[in-house]
Amino acid sequence: MSGTVATVCRSCAAGQAGFADRLRHAVASAGLALDVRDIDCMSGCSRPTTLAFRAPGKTAYLFGDIGDGDLPGILVFARLYLQSPDGNLADARPLGVLREKAIARIPG
Repeated sequence: MSGTVATVCRSCAAGQAGFADRLRHAVASAGLALDVRDIDCMSGCSRPTTLAFRAPGKTAYLFGDIGDGDLPGILVFARLYLQSPDGNLADARPLGVLREKAIARIPG
């Protein structure tokens, strides 16, 4: 594993409906070195379902309002994030609507 983790809130509706499992399957099918985890409440209740990406020494990201329709954008983001040495993206346009769902970017 690359040390890169995607964490899904399992308290949110999509989390309760197994979104983390669907994301794990999508990540595995795409051959991405990403550890998908789920955790109780990420305190993003005003923008459920929340999803965080983090890796040692990289900028971390928090997304909200995530659902199954976002899986393609999440995979695009994951590829770009894994390729970026510091976690910052030069151009967020390839993310489509996912870029509008970013809640926070936290420096690494």
